Formats: sequence, C-alpha cells, structure tokens
Amino acid sequence: MRFAILAVLLGFCGTAEVAGADDAANAGKALRAGGHVALMRHADAPGGVGDPPGFRVEDCATQRNLSAKGRADAEKIGARLKREGIAFEKILSSPWCRCIDTAKLLNLGTVETEATFGNVVVLRDQRETLTAGARALITKWTARGNLLVVTHGANIAALTGISPASGEIVVVKSGNGEAVGRLMLE
Repeated sequence: MRFAILAVLLGFCGTAEVAGADDAANAGKALRAGGHVALMRHADAPGGVGDPPGFRVEDCATQRNLSAKGRADAEKIGARLKREGIAFEKILSSPWCRCIDTAKLLNLGTVETEATFGNVVVLRDQRETLTAGARALITKWTARGNLLVVTHGANIAALTGISPASGEIVVVKSGNGEAVGRLMLE
C-alpha cells in the first residue's frame, strides 16, 4: 500500500497524532474486504474553522471552499483509491460545499448529501443530535460494499476521537464505528 506515514502536528483537539504504516495497511485491507465505513475529512479549504459570518449552506459563495490544492488533492485521492482497488457502494457528503466538491472530485460514484454530517462546529447547538444521527447511520450500514462519508474534521473527531488532516480517511467498522485504520495521500 502506498499511503504515506502521516504526522499530524496539531489536530482538532490540539494533540499530536501519528498515523503509521500499520494504520494505512489495516485501513486498506479493511476497505478491500468491504463492509466498512470510510470517514473522510474534506480536502484543503483555507480560512480556519467554521465559515464566515452570514454563510448559507445553500450558497457556496458564502462558505469556505476548496483551494486549488484541495481540488487537486481530492482528484489524486480518488485516483489512488481506484489504483488500490478500493471501491464504495454508496457515497454520502455533508451538505457543505467543500465536502460535496471533495466527494465529487474523487470521481468514485454518485454523491448524496446527508444532513446528519453537517458541520458540528457551526451547528454546535445540534452537535449531539448530528453525532447521534451519524452513529446510527454507521451502525445501520450492513452492506457488503463500503460506505464513504465526506464530512468535517470535527465530526470525525466526535465520532472516533481521531482528528484527521484535510483529505485523510478514517476507516471504521460498520455496526460499532470502531476505528480500524487511517489513510492519507502522500
């Protein structure tokens, strides 16, 4: 597997994390076997955390959006996943434009939006409800194929305790949501 070792210097919670070669091997093996859920943080979208004041989910011009690097990275990640023989039966995205764009640029299949993966930083008053909805969706995933969810780093941290880098994928078991590994484009 050609995913690099990742050293995340500052995660969402401000803690140092390292995703090693074993994490990448475990994640790749799990996804090739099928029946897992891949939680992907959207690709690079500069501008800090959250969105500018007055943003509207239905208007991409009011949100933080992918940078040119983020767009290119999303395409590279999708190509890498295809080369590694990793496919997804279903692809869901947060309704935020940076997540939808990341999911579409992966070029791995049809993308559906799912409100329960909305940004828990911006929607902090709904954090518990959104996280519970996301957990329920992961628990219910029983298909033989994989589910890909493109969402926000804070959402993934709330679900797994892992603060992923932009474009990083945290693979979890369907049913219980236990993390089995992490993938990052080198």
